[in-house]
Amino acid sequence: MITRRRFILGTGALGLSMTAGKLFARDDIIPLWPDDPPGGGGPSGELHINSSGSWSNIVSPAIQRFKPENPNGEAVLIAAGGGYRWIGMGREAWPVARWLNANGYTAYVLSYRLPHEKWQAGRLAPLQDAQRAIRLVRSFERKVHVLGFSAGGHLLGMAAARPTFESYPAIDPLDEVVPKVDSVGLIYPVITLEAPYQHTNTHLMMVGKNATPQDEANWSVQNYVTRQYPPTFLAQAEDDHTSNPFNTELMHDTCRRNRVPVELIQISKGGHGFGLGKAGTPAALWDQAYVRWLDRVS
Repeated sequence: MITRRRFILGTGALGLSMTAGKLFARDDIIPLWPDDPPGGGGPSGELHINSSGSWSNIVSPAIQRFKPENPNGEAVLIAAGGGYRWIGMGREAWPVARWLNANGYTAYVLSYRLPHEKWQAGRLAPLQDAQRAIRLVRSFERKVHVLGFSAGGHLLGMAAARPTFESYPAIDPLDEVVPKVDSVGLIYPVITLEAPYQHTNTHLMMVGKNATPQDEANWSVQNYVTRQYPPTFLAQAEDDHTSNPFNTELMHDTCRRNRVPVELIQISKGGHGFGLGKAGTPAALWDQAYVRWLDRVS
C-alpha cells in the first residue's frame, strides 16, 4: 500500500531533482523510513525551497545519492546546516556532493526532519534520521564517512558519538546494524550548547531559551567523545560570528585528550556558512585538506 507520505515523496521527486540541477533516477532519492517516521506527526504540504536552495517543511526525510564516474568504494554522508530551522542544500550539500564525486566518493545528502515542524519525536527526530541514514548507507557501501556543516555538524557529530543510543524502536532488520562511521568531518560545527555559547539557533531549536545546564550538557557533542570516537577532521574560520571558533577548539582538545586522531584546519577569514568557499579565498582551502586526510584515514 502506498502511504500518503510516500505518495508525497514520489510526486515531489521530480521537483527535487530539478532543484539539484540534474534529473535523478528514482532510486537516487531513498526514503529513510518504510512508512511514517518514528512517532509520526510532522508538517504537510510541499517542500519549501528558498531562493538560495535551502529546504524546510521536510515531509519525507530521505537521502539523495550522487554517484561518481569512477567510484573508489567509499561514501560520504553529508548533512548541511541551517540551525535546525532549514537545511542548506543549495550552498552547502549539493556543491560538496558534486566535488566529492569528482574525487571518487559516492555522496549521500541527508534531508533530516526539523524538530519544530510538528514531529512527535521533537528534538530526537533529526538524530533518528541520522542514525537511520548511516544504517542505510552502510548497507550500500564498504566505508561510510560523515561530513556535517554547522547544525549538520552538531547532528552528525552527535550521531557518531552515540552509535549505541537507541533513539527509536527498531522497525526492521536494518535497525539491528549499529550505526558506526569510519570518520567524521565537521565544518564550522556547533559542538557545545553549554554556557557561554548559548546564542545559536541550534541551541534554541534543540533545548530552548530556558534550558537547564544539564539539558545543555546532554545535547553537547564533546560530552560523548570517548576513545572509540572515529578519526575527526575539523575546519572553521577565525571570524565565524555564528558558531564561535571555540567549538572546533573544544572538539580538537577533547579528541586529543581521548587519543582520537584529529586534524584542525584554522581558516583566517571566511565567516560562517561558506560551504566549499569562494575560489581564491582562505575558506576554499579546507576541501583539498579534507580529501588528503580521508586518503590517510582510509
